[in-house]
Amino acid sequence: MPQLDDLDAKVEAGLDALDTPPDLDQGRSRTRRVLWAVMPPVLFLVVAIVVWQCLWAAAFWPEYQLPAPLAVWDELWGQISHGQAFGFIWTSVHRAVLGFLIAIVIATPLGLLVAKVRVVRSAIGPFLSGLQSLPSVAWVPAAVLWFGVTPTTMYAVLLLGSVPSIANGLVAGIDQIPPILPRVGKVLGAGRLKASWHILLPAALPGYLAGLKQGWAFSWRSLMAAEIIATSPLLGKGLGAYLDDGRTLSDMPTVISAIVLILLVGVGIELLVFRPLERSVLRTRGLTGAL
Repeated sequence: MPQLDDLDAKVEAGLDALDTPPDLDQGRSRTRRVLWAVMPPVLFLVVAIVVWQCLWAAAFWPEYQLPAPLAVWDELWGQISHGQAFGFIWTSVHRAVLGFLIAIVIATPLGLLVAKVRVVRSAIGPFLSGLQSLPSVAWVPAAVLWFGVTPTTMYAVLLLGSVPSIANGLVAGIDQIPPILPRVGKVLGAGRLKASWHILLPAALPGYLAGLKQGWAFSWRSLMAAEIIATSPLLGKGLGAYLDDGRTLSDMPTVISAIVLILLVGVGIELLVFRPLERSVLRTRGLTGAL
């Protein structure tokens, strides 16, 4: 049968194509994807700077309210070239990372308890949601009165801002797990600890990761608020203190330079940490279309 022979040949050719390594076309496709990921933000940044320059040239606002892009660049480059910008970044980032890791250690078992123990959910679940919606800056005066202007104040504000978000993200992820998975673990003899580690956490990973991203955002914003309000030589100078210096001196180039550095740290953490984690989670679940 010639038709069957042709069909078998096509099937074999298709299977061989699946086994072959990516060719140049796939490499070019990957290059195009990278360009599509990089070019839109770059173009947006160029357009924003051009609009900024036009507004400055039109003199709609005084110079102390809207400086020229070149004046901001000179301030930013001066801080970078003298190494002070890296000191500001290190002071803030190492605090944020350490506090965020502590928040994960606290929020993960708390989220498991809230998700799986009905009494605990009824008791503290609404308070977690309320704390998540509470502005982090509201904790700064209380933390200063509790701990003084010390690093403990910074970490207290950071934890109070990030723990509820991480715990609620884990609760949401566990609530979306199909009920059959915990039942299978129970049938196979998994105890509470093993079921949490091997079943609940992996199955709830997308929601948990979303909670981690939101928790990092809350912790970073909380830290900036604490550094702006609670300043002391004992704390060192972070990005928040650098921003407050610009406000105190009415130096708008300094203010905008500090905002740019804060934004760059946030974008960098997203691109270097959370975006690869998210892609890995989606890829393991076969959701490559979202990458």
